[in-house]
Amino acid sequence: MSDVEFDLDPAEVTQWLQQVGAARPEVSSQLFERLYTDLKRVARAHLRREAPGHTLSTTALVHEAWFRMAEQNRTAWESRAHFLSVSSIMMRRILVSHEVAYRAAKREADLVPLTLEHLEKIGGGQSSDIVAVHDALLAFEAIDPRAAKVVELRFFGGLENEEVAEVLGISLATVKRDWTLARAWLERELASRP
Repeated sequence: MSDVEFDLDPAEVTQWLQQVGAARPEVSSQLFERLYTDLKRVARAHLRREAPGHTLSTTALVHEAWFRMAEQNRTAWESRAHFLSVSSIMMRRILVSHEVAYRAAKREADLVPLTLEHLEKIGGGQSSDIVAVHDALLAFEAIDPRAAKVVELRFFGGLENEEVAEVLGISLATVKRDWTLARAWLERELASRP
C-alpha cells in the first residue's frame, strides 16, 4: 500500500506534480490515475474537432501524451492547471503529427479550405484541417503569444474562459478580449489560405 492518497485537493496535486520531478515512480503512476479523468476531458475536446472515424481514440491520445510528458524531466509543474495546459499542447502536437503522417501516406490528398466559422461547427462531426489551424496558430503566436495561448486552451484544450484565466494568470476580461482578437485574426488568415 502506498503512502499517497487518491482524494486530494489541488494543493496536494501540485505537490504530487513536483514530486514527479523528484523521480518517485509510485507518485507518477498514482498521479496519472488521479488526473486521468481530466486528461480524458482534454483529449475528448481535441478529438471532437477531428474527422469522424479518427484512428486515435481518446484513451490512446491520453496515454501517448502521458508517455511524452513523463519524459519531460526539466519541467517544473506549477499546478494542476499548468499540467493540463501542457497536456493540451502535447495532445495537439500528437494530432498534428498524426495528420502529417496520414497525409504523407496518402501522398498529400486534397486539402479543404477552412475558416474559423467552420471551426466552431466541427463539434458536429465535420472534418477539419488540423495542420492549417496549427500553422495559422503558430503564425499568430509570433504576433501575440498570450492570445495564441488563449486559443490553444479554449479551442484545443476545451477549457472555459474562467479556467483559461486561471491557467494564464490573467483577468477574465483579458481572456475575452484576446479570444475576440484571435478569432478575427485567425478567420482572416484561414480565409486567405488556398
